[in-house]
This record gives sequence, C-alpha cells and structure tokens, in this order.
Amino acid sequence: WQAVAEIWAASLALMAVVFWLTTTDDPAFRLRRERGVASKSLAQEFAPLQNIQVWRFSLYYFFAFGGFVALSLWLPRYLVGVYGFNLETAGMIAAAYSIPGSIFRAFGGMVSDKKGARSVMYAMFAVSAVATLILSLPAATITPVIFIAVIFVLGFFMSLGKAAVYKHIPAYYPESVGAVGGIVGMMGGLGGFILPIAFGFLKDMTGLWSSCFLLLFAIVAISLIWMHLSVKQLSRQSHSAPVAAT
Repeated sequence: WQAVAEIWAASLALMAVVFWLTTTDDPAFRLRRERGVASKSLAQEFAPLQNIQVWRFSLYYFFAFGGFVALSLWLPRYLVGVYGFNLETAGMIAAAYSIPGSIFRAFGGMVSDKKGARSVMYAMFAVSAVATLILSLPAATITPVIFIAVIFVLGFFMSLGKAAVYKHIPAYYPESVGAVGGIVGMMGGLGGFILPIAFGFLKDMTGLWSSCFLLLFAIVAISLIWMHLSVKQLSRQSHSAPVAAT
C-alpha cells in the first residue's frame, strides 16, 4: 500500500512542474505589481468577512461539500451496520458514491454558468430536503436498493451545489475572492470533519442509524429558508432589477 503514497507524491510533483511551466500571473496582479500599487493589508483582505452573507455562503458549502465528504466516510459503516453488507462491498459503494463527485462538480459549474447559480442552489436544496427526509425514515423501512438510489441522487445534487456556491463568490466579492473563497472552503472542510463525529454521536444518543439524515435535513431546511429570505430581501432592495449571480 505504500506505493499508493509514492505514486500520489510523484503525480503531485509532476503537476507542480506542469503548473509552473504552463501558467502565468493574473493580469490584474501583474498590472498592480508593474505600477507599484501596494497590496491590501490583512485587515482589508478580511473586511468582507464582516458581512453575514459570507457566512451564509459558508453554511451552504458546509452542507454541499462537508456533507458530501461526511457521507462518503459514513456510508461504509452505515451499510455494514444497517444492511449487513460486508466491508468490501460497502467500501466499493462508498467509492462509487464519492469518486464521481468531482466530475459532477464540473458539470455543476457548467449548469451554473448557463442557468444561474441561484437556480442550481434552489434545485440542490429542494432535492436534498426530499432525499434527506426520505432517508430519515427508520432504516428498516427502506430497502438497500432504494437507499442506494436515493443517496446517489443526493450526492449528485450536492456535487452540483458545490460548484454553484463558488459561482456566487466572484459575483459578489470580485476583489476578495481569495479571502472569501478561503473561508467558505474552510467551513466546507470543517463540515467534512465535524459531521461524521456528529453522526456517530446521534447514533449513540438515539440508537437510530437514520438520525444522521435528520441532522442533514435540518441543515438543508435552515439553508433553504435563509437563502430564500435573503433572495426576497435582495429583490426588494433592487426594485426588481437583476441581481448578480442569478
């Protein structure tokens, strides 16, 4: 198994060389450097984080990315504990769930460009709410085939949502993409770390395997309501004028 790490390290080194040889600095950055324009201070870079909207985007990504990662980690244990799958089969199903996520995320970016990130976000939250509500039912009432089908649909729409969240950032914060994108990404990573622990805690406290999906449903419901109220507020403020990242 050590060869896996060695191959991965070699691939990273190769990509570093390719990146160094085939990319250039951002034109705006080059222009600022040529003109001797001073860089923003740390306080200026992080000033947008005072906006509650940034943390709303972070909540979206906490679910879309963090929830996706958490389910990838939790699925083998869930399938073994609920349906009695052997570990090898459960691991293969979890891999089949997680690997296409990168491909679907790219597709989500394409859809966000064509249909608008907000439309994709609404679709993700709506489908995720239905899916997590179904999966919140007692595990014994859902057959393995239905469970796997619903969880794959959920994973697909979560992957679309991951791209849609990041579509918003340059639209609303074109001068602070790095700082805002970094915070949003950090919250997604925290979701992938915290949620599996929360899943295990809920299982121990309630004895219900499906309690993890009830937690995800709560996050989805809060996110969807918050997003919808914010969209309505933006619409009122703009007097029906087009809003960025629609």
